[in-house]
Amino acid sequence: MTRRFATPRAIRWALPFVLVVAAACSPDVRQEDATEGGGTLVVVVPAEPATLLPPMVTSTQGGDIVGVLFERLAEIGPRLETYGDAGFEPRLARVWQWSPDSLSIAFTLDSAARWHDGRPVRAADVRFSFGVYSSDSLTTEHQALLANIDSVSVRDTLTAIFWFKRRTPQQFYDATHHMYVLPAHRLDTIPLSRLADAAFGRTPIGSGPFRFARWTPGQRIELEANTTYAQGRPVLDRVIWTITPDPGAATVALFAGEADFFEMIRPEHLPQVARTPTLRLVDNRSLQYGFLGFNVQDPKRPGQTHPVLGDVAVRRALSMAVDRATLVRNVFDSLGLVGLGPAPRALIPDTTAFTQIPHDPAAARALLDSAGWRDANGDGVRERGGIPLAFEILVPNSSQTRQRYAVLLQAQYRAIGVKATPRVLDVNALITRIDAHDFDAYTGSWQTSPGLVGLRQTWSSTGTGNAGRYASAAFDAAVDSALSTFDGQAARSYWSRAFQQIIDDAPAVWLYEQRMPVAVHRRFQIPPLHPTGWYRDLARWRIDPTQRIERDRLPVSSTTDSTPR
Repeated sequence: MTRRFATPRAIRWALPFVLVVAAACSPDVRQEDATEGGGTLVVVVPAEPATLLPPMVTSTQGGDIVGVLFERLAEIGPRLETYGDAGFEPRLARVWQWSPDSLSIAFTLDSAARWHDGRPVRAADVRFSFGVYSSDSLTTEHQALLANIDSVSVRDTLTAIFWFKRRTPQQFYDATHHMYVLPAHRLDTIPLSRLADAAFGRTPIGSGPFRFARWTPGQRIELEANTTYAQGRPVLDRVIWTITPDPGAATVALFAGEADFFEMIRPEHLPQVARTPTLRLVDNRSLQYGFLGFNVQDPKRPGQTHPVLGDVAVRRALSMAVDRATLVRNVFDSLGLVGLGPAPRALIPDTTAFTQIPHDPAAARALLDSAGWRDANGDGVRERGGIPLAFEILVPNSSQTRQRYAVLLQAQYRAIGVKATPRVLDVNALITRIDAHDFDAYTGSWQTSPGLVGLRQTWSSTGTGNAGRYASAAFDAAVDSALSTFDGQAARSYWSRAFQQIIDDAPAVWLYEQRMPVAVHRRFQIPPLHPTGWYRDLARWRIDPTQRIERDRLPVSSTTDSTPR
């Protein structure tokens, strides 16, 4: 089919962001080049997703699996360009057309696209999906991400039209990136208020290159090749995510040949990977950044300022106390960089246009003294008005990195008279606490949206992902202006203003960016890893026929479609 992509004149320019795109250590692999398909990929992951219903997925592991079960209308290209549509690649939509006034986009679906139960994908599914994602019945971040979309209508069975409230540079991105298309015939009889608890989240039906096979709670999730996939059958037969919360056990499984792909290799294990004949490292610079996030409001008294962390002087002192460069070297060796703010360097328009809070423990002590926090009783912990300068840091049990950071932060804070107590929690328990704003501080890691669009959700006063409830009218205004202007130079200026404001306000300590080399079995030949996700091109992964192992020869079992309507 001939592709016809009409781009409105107002957004044909490209904002000159400097992007770093990861390259895998293997040649480009095209599905049609595979002379022999089949085989099994076993991925070891540290945590189990709570659900596979796309709008409700919050974990990295759930997002990885959902990304190969379901499809978007189009996918962002390797340049991560969010302005206009020129950098996007077709998925469910094979053709799209802008209206003359740029206030609507008509997406024409691939007529061959089918749900995993055999039903055709239709424009009504797109309209239904928008209704789910934008519903107030589901407490997710998507309502804000889709706020500029007024509605979605159906022109015919294969054409869905997105109608926008106003022209912005990211209209196409908003319509495609934030929403997976859902099967209306499977979900439209379930009240939206009950959708999060529906059985669909444990036995999903999508339209992507792989289909759901089975889920053994606490152990594994298995997917199988979608042999009727509109864009061609995936090369692999199956993919298995094995859940191993203990990082040591996960590493042992990798070296023992029980797993093929591990995404959380620690620096001390890199030499062993290099010495293992069956493994190789693939370099990948993701769009993640790590931070220590503060709750500026009292978790026990909603609407009230946090008795310790609500004071900007305290937060700035906590930032000054942290030797971020030393921590990065300690935890990552050469595989990490000091964080600059709420985004990785690859997405920041100008990293020289704002200044950091310096590492200066003496200045941190002086600032706390001037704010009235003093150790009057000599116990090593400052207090003010009878309140000790103490807080708890929530840490996920799935991340050795963040556990190590929490211990190191505890020591550096002790040196300035602050008592910080790490508390390690199961991932889902931690997410529940964070979503409920029931914490003092937490070690967080965000996978950033291309184009910095996600800053509005994660750090603005109206953002549903703003767990610490940071609020700054100046920051909000700068972000809104940066995302609204069609002037590239003006956008760079607004972004610089936004970054300086949030750094000065210190709602978090920006800890690190991590180079994330992954370990993969040498029999796999994979395309370059995409910055937005390791498994973005999973349908094109293949196994060298000369290096097959026993599990690659196992037949694909038939999967019974038992998902209730």
